[in-house]
Amino acid sequence: MKNRNLIRFDWAIKRLLRNKADFTVLEGFLTELLKEEVVIDSVLESESNQKIDNDKFNRVDILVKNSKGELAIIEIQNENEYDYFHRMAYGTSKVITEYISVGEPYKNIKKVYSINIVYFDLGQGDDYVYHGKTDFLGIHKSDKLKLSAKQTELLGGKTEPYEIYPEYYVLKVNNFDDVARDTLDEWIYYLKNNDIKDEFKAKGIEEAKERWRVDSLPEEERKRYLKHIENLHYGASMAWSLKVDAEDEIRKEERFEIAKGMKNDGFQSDIIEKYTGLTKEEIKKL
Repeated sequence: MKNRNLIRFDWAIKRLLRNKADFTVLEGFLTELLKEEVVIDSVLESESNQKIDNDKFNRVDILVKNSKGELAIIEIQNENEYDYFHRMAYGTSKVITEYISVGEPYKNIKKVYSINIVYFDLGQGDDYVYHGKTDFLGIHKSDKLKLSAKQTELLGGKTEPYEIYPEYYVLKVNNFDDVARDTLDEWIYYLKNNDIKDEFKAKGIEEAKERWRVDSLPEEERKRYLKHIENLHYGASMAWSLKVDAEDEIRKEERFEIAKGMKNDGFQSDIIEKYTGLTKEEIKKL
């Protein structure tokens, strides 16, 4: 069975994570994604975490700090954005520089995870979960550059550079085939379908099922949430309409090019009209 009536993940993390009791839900999701136990210490108040009055936003991001002092940006993007990869790079760079004080040594920079949940076709790829990290590979001997023993001692046991640099996760939700093969898939199923099946056992998923219910929201908050859902539907409809209009315009341009060629080859207007669908007035203007 499915458990309907659940709040969308984007709304929940943006509006409900002021309550520390809700941390367990996000901790569960991050634990399943990062494959290590995550305990959230705090939600950091940053520019990206401030509530937005205009509900017609198409992205949500939030910054949290875990018990190890590492930072995680969770961003949700609902609409197509061609330079999204650039924004991912900018986001991690901004967080790194914001959370190191003037005069601190570089070794104090925070490890940053950039977790991107996208509901559009970002890049080209058939998978639905991608992980990116920084490795240094020898161009002649193909060996991997590692930290020295002294660096490992001084840097808290880190052995490879990627442990210092930001890591990126991209979840292409719409690519998921709705078959939950493991506990991470159970979370992605929820992200895509806004449902949690009774048999799901992923960490934090039971808490999400119990705590993140639409009918548990106060009346005014519930109205704002339903308006948010309406705006998402409207945005999706507008995006589809623009796509259809663009395709129609391309097809019309193609018909004009065909008509020009036919006219140059001496075809009569009625023949051109028949095979291109253009009007006599449009053909005269060619």
